[in-house]
Amino acid sequence: MTAMTRNPTVLVADDQADVRETLRLLLKSANLASVGVATPAAAMDAIATREFACALIDFNYSRDTTSGDEGLELLDRMRAAAPDLPVVAMTAWGNVPLVVEAMRRGAADFIEKPWDNARLVSVLRAQIALGEGAIRQRRLEAENALLRRGSGDTFIAESAAMRKVLALLDRIAPNDANVLVLGESGTGKGLVAQFLHAHSARAARSLVKVNMGAVADSVFESEMFGHVRGAFTDAKNDRIGRFELADEGTLFLDEVGNVPTSQQPKLLRVLEDGEFERLGSSRTQVVDVRLISATNADLESEVGAGRFRKDLLYRLNTLEVHLPPLRERREDILPLARMFLACAARRYQRDHLRLSPAAERALAAWQWPGNVRELEHAMERAALLAEHDEVVDPLLGLGARAPADGDLDGMTLDEAEALLVRRALERHHNLQRAADALGISRQSLYRRLEKHGLEGMAGDA
Repeated sequence: MTAMTRNPTVLVADDQADVRETLRLLLKSANLASVGVATPAAAMDAIATREFACALIDFNYSRDTTSGDEGLELLDRMRAAAPDLPVVAMTAWGNVPLVVEAMRRGAADFIEKPWDNARLVSVLRAQIALGEGAIRQRRLEAENALLRRGSGDTFIAESAAMRKVLALLDRIAPNDANVLVLGESGTGKGLVAQFLHAHSARAARSLVKVNMGAVADSVFESEMFGHVRGAFTDAKNDRIGRFELADEGTLFLDEVGNVPTSQQPKLLRVLEDGEFERLGSSRTQVVDVRLISATNADLESEVGAGRFRKDLLYRLNTLEVHLPPLRERREDILPLARMFLACAARRYQRDHLRLSPAAERALAAWQWPGNVRELEHAMERAALLAEHDEVVDPLLGLGARAPADGDLDGMTLDEAEALLVRRALERHHNLQRAADALGISRQSLYRRLEKHGLEGMAGDA
């Protein structure tokens, strides 16, 4: 189980009391609650009795101190009992085969002891956000099971526009060609990546996701290709990069338009010949990865402006999938709305909620600038705020918070800030340029995205 709350709770499993206490204080300073347990059995008892947003588990307990077998067993049990719970592996041994095995069994990420405080908090926050997305995805898939077509898709597709997209996905999913998914924020690009991986010959291997908007220039090589111990001052252990983790599987580069210009040649090289070196190593490694990329930016314009390499674009877009905005697939609005409302109603124990005829007319007429993501959030709000079993005002908050004429009158300071942040991202399609336009740092922009629940605009899905 996981929790989508304003104060996420992390389950920390480690047999050393001083480690648990240190992590408790660190997470508290980052506004994250935590529950510490000393054994795998206690960890399983904890997830059976309460909800967690993420789990951070050590891989060695009482049986021995180096093999990691207990951690792998615990990971398997957690994945079976709580498939939506992101589990971050933690080990002091820098054991590369163990880390690879943990990732292949479903670990969301890994942390090496001694850890870097900033990286640990960053990883946990990222996994909490991804975990919330996974919950929404599973609910979407469960609801869509009633609406699936012969192809077994996980999309609602009453509209001709989406039926065309699904027909294309069915054709291209089984092959290994690189795919570039294009579309506005909130249209479902991450869902396309999951579909393509699940319906490919690589489905039994890992789907590794990277939000390129969150990978700074200074850590790009380490994140993507890994590093060896001593490669730089804080490199205390070997680290596996994302390409290596995705070997024989699929690598999803979200917000690919944000790859720093200085790093694009390095990405191009591995796409051309499948070869790379870990940072600080002279040994060339070879990987077999299918690449799926996504962006809401106009990469052709970025090429023209000199911010994106043309040869890299040609490597990314062997096949292109264009996702239509919700306003261009209006036949899907009401089926999606009913599905999202039903999911939210079950979540909040309001099983008799339904849309009034007037509510359905209002939903069908709305332009949905935030696309499917905005519709999902609107239905969750409706489930929380509806005074009776019939929803009469499904757009509550939308008109006031995002007026078409851009008038900020009547908004609170928080509402106006959220609107300005959203507009900057929609206009620039790039975190750094949006931050520059707002006159704040990239880190400050991330904090505001978290504050206003707009993280999805940074990791577009």
